[in-house]
Amino acid sequence: MKIYKSILCCAIAGLLFSSCNDWLDVQPETESKEENLFSEYRGFRSALTGCYMAMADDDAYGMRLTMTNIESLAGVWYFASEPYGTNADNYYLTLHDYNNDDAREAVQTIYSKMYNIIVQLNKIIRNAESNPGAFPNEQTQAVILGEAYALRAYCHLDILRLFGEVPGGTGEKVNLPYSEVAAFDERPEYCDFATYSEKLIADLTKAEELLKDNDPVFEYTFEDLNQPAYLDLEDTYLGYRQSRMNYWAVKALQARAYLYLGKTTEAYQAAMAVINGKDVNGEPVMTISGSSDRAEGYKACPNECLFYLSKPDVKTVAEVLIGGASSEYSASYLCTLPERIDDMFPENRADDNRYGTLMWNKQVQSNSGFYAATLKYYFLDDAENKTLYYQIVPMLRMSEVYLIAIETTPDLAEANRLYAEYMLQGCNVGLLEDAFDAGSDRSEMLIAEYRREFIAEGQLFYTYKRNQATRILWSEEEMADEDYILWNCVNTEFNP
Repeated sequence: MKIYKSILCCAIAGLLFSSCNDWLDVQPETESKEENLFSEYRGFRSALTGCYMAMADDDAYGMRLTMTNIESLAGVWYFASEPYGTNADNYYLTLHDYNNDDAREAVQTIYSKMYNIIVQLNKIIRNAESNPGAFPNEQTQAVILGEAYALRAYCHLDILRLFGEVPGGTGEKVNLPYSEVAAFDERPEYCDFATYSEKLIADLTKAEELLKDNDPVFEYTFEDLNQPAYLDLEDTYLGYRQSRMNYWAVKALQARAYLYLGKTTEAYQAAMAVINGKDVNGEPVMTISGSSDRAEGYKACPNECLFYLSKPDVKTVAEVLIGGASSEYSASYLCTLPERIDDMFPENRADDNRYGTLMWNKQVQSNSGFYAATLKYYFLDDAENKTLYYQIVPMLRMSEVYLIAIETTPDLAEANRLYAEYMLQGCNVGLLEDAFDAGSDRSEMLIAEYRREFIAEGQLFYTYKRNQATRILWSEEEMADEDYILWNCVNTEFNP
């Protein structure tokens, strides 16, 4: 599938996001201002677009929850010594030293940003449900509401994965706020793991029900919807479904959530629903595209994204924070070592398209030797279609859906078949024999795949956490439950 056009960002009318340190410190809009914003359809469009833009902010998925802080927690980046100033937060997060002020401030920033976004989503949900007359038709109302519920679930899942207790662990138990309120003077409900999980799944179920048959993906292909001007759409805002939480992205998010919650049967069913899903032409809704995308230089794999965020400045962020294609080391870079890349790829190096110079710059020179920088978000200034294929942050990909299905299927033959498809279509590696046998532990091999596949996408730490890994690659210390729970970094008056 090819992406012909990226999402057009709508102007944000009267909707600004606060940079406060606690989400409850956000200054409320006056009641009349909120009523004016949501008195007509364009206000809902502006507000929802604002939420997508906020998610792409550097303090959320535009940096901290994909490239920097979250990957530091997973031990991805290498530090030869303690940095001073720049990257101190990432250094101490790598050590899981949550008493350090820089680390705590970074985590607090993430927490505040996520709940800022959720509060705005709750405003959309409340007003869309109470004012159906603002929408041109019931289908449009259902799509806007479905996206808002899905985004609320997306953010709450990552709050659970980052701040919550270890699933199935015997250590600390954590009550987290599951915010369903839009008034800033209301206290959100604090929930134990089971109750929080129920609310999360309920939001995903609601999103699925709203988007089912109403989402334009049931009338057109993703490819068609990336050029809505050529379609018979009454509302082109409902196009560009890959850059929005569409129906199939909700199913993929269900698979991710169920897997994290330990509900493997449900995770398998949701993942296979996406893999076996058909579009209006009877073709697969989406396939893995790593081999074809990377061959074209599209290193973030846009054509297999069930959901991505548009981020026009992604190259600037990546150059400063991850090194890009620079040949001289800077203290601001987050890099790894060339030998660590060898550790990640013990086999199939010659063929695997994630190993070589396409994806890694291994010539970042410092006084002490060479570092390696990821090139996932790097592209040449004169590259064609920059806004279409490069300026994105992947949020849900078919590669992850396949890995979930491989992990949860009870059928060994199916696991081997799906893994062979994943390696060939995604990594350009043709397997000569089955990867798994009846006695093999799939989890270790799949953890290694998450490490290879999702560099700078922010999934590895959560993978370690749900597997209760006591050792993570390149770390000298054993991981305990408290190393996976960041709730104690949060400073809020409502922290019980």
